[in-house]
Amino acid sequence: MTGLRGAGSFELFATCPQSKDFAPGAYRRRVSEVARWTDQAGYSGILIYTDNSLVDPWLVAQLIIESSEQLFPLVAVQPLYMHPYTAARMVASFGHIYGRRIILNMVAGASRHELSALGDHEEHGKRYERLVEYTQLVRRLLEGGRVSFSGRYYTVTQLQLAPPLSRELFPGIFVSGSSPAGVEAARAIGGTAIKFPKPPTEEATFARNGGGIGIRVGVVARDDDDEAWKVARARFPEDRRGQVTHALAMKVSDSHWHRELTEFGKHEPSPVNPYWLGPFENYQTFCPYLVGSYSTVAGELARYIDLGVGTFIVDIPPDADEVEHTAVAFEQASRDGSAGR
Repeated sequence: MTGLRGAGSFELFATCPQSKDFAPGAYRRRVSEVARWTDQAGYSGILIYTDNSLVDPWLVAQLIIESSEQLFPLVAVQPLYMHPYTAARMVASFGHIYGRRIILNMVAGASRHELSALGDHEEHGKRYERLVEYTQLVRRLLEGGRVSFSGRYYTVTQLQLAPPLSRELFPGIFVSGSSPAGVEAARAIGGTAIKFPKPPTEEATFARNGGGIGIRVGVVARDDDDEAWKVARARFPEDRRGQVTHALAMKVSDSHWHRELTEFGKHEPSPVNPYWLGPFENYQTFCPYLVGSYSTVAGELARYIDLGVGTFIVDIPPDADEVEHTAVAFEQASRDGSAGR
C-alpha cells in the first residue's frame, strides 16, 4: 500500500517503540521492523521519544533511516540534553551522510521529577520561552553562515555549522505541547503545534490557531465496530495498577494535556463517538484512541482534517497488520474530507 504518501491533505507518522520495553538486541530488531512496515504502508515518518529512561533518539533515527527507503525520523529534542549547535550539527550530519531529511519535535519536558534530576527548575511557561530561543538558534545555524546570537539562555559568537546543510534537506519543526504556551511557541518559530486532541466536536478552534496543527492519536479500525472494539479492549484491558500509576503521574506532571484529557474520559465511547481514553486512563499509552469500523474512524479523522489538522502521529504499532488497518482508515479519511463529502 502506497496511497498515503500521495494523499496530499495530511502527513501520517507512526511512533517508534520505546527501548525500555525491549531487551537490547530485541529492541534493534523491533525498530527495524516498524520502520519497514510503516515505509511500505506509505507513512511519512516515525516519531522517536526522548526522556531520561530511553536510549538516545539520534541513534534510533540512524537505525530507522538504514531500515527504510523514504521515512523521515521525527526526533524529539529536549534542550536540556544537548546544546543547539549539537542538534544542528546532527541534522546536518544526517543530511551529509544519508541525504535524508530529519524532522525535529521540540519538547519542553513535563515530568517535574526528570527535570529536577537534570537541575532544571524553570516553570512551565519559561521552558517554552527557552525552547523558542533554542529552536531559533538551531534554525539560524542550519541556514548557514557565521552566527552571532545573544539571548537569555544561549549565546554564540561567529559560530558556523560544519558540514553545511543542503537547502532541500532543511528540517521540518514540530512543537510538542497542547497548552497555550506550546501553541504560541510553535507560532513563534513557524513550526507545527502537536497536541493530544479533544473529540473533534470540541476542537472548533483548530483552524484559527495559526501555523500548522498536528495531533497524536491511536487508531483501531476493522470491518465493523464490534470487531474493532473487541480488538481494542483485548489490547488495552482494564488495569487497576495502571489506574493508580496514572493518578500518581498526574501529581508529578504540570502537563496541560494530561489534565485536560482526563475530563474527556467521562464521555462514553460508542459507534457515534469513537473517541476512547481507556488506554490513557490505565497508563498503557498517552494518547486518545479512535475505535470503530473503517468508515466510523475515517469519518472522525476527516472531521479533524476539516478542522485544519495536517499532521497525524499514531501510536506505537503492535504489528504489521495494525499498520495496514490504520492506513486503510486514513486513506478513506482522505477521500471523505471536505472535498469528498
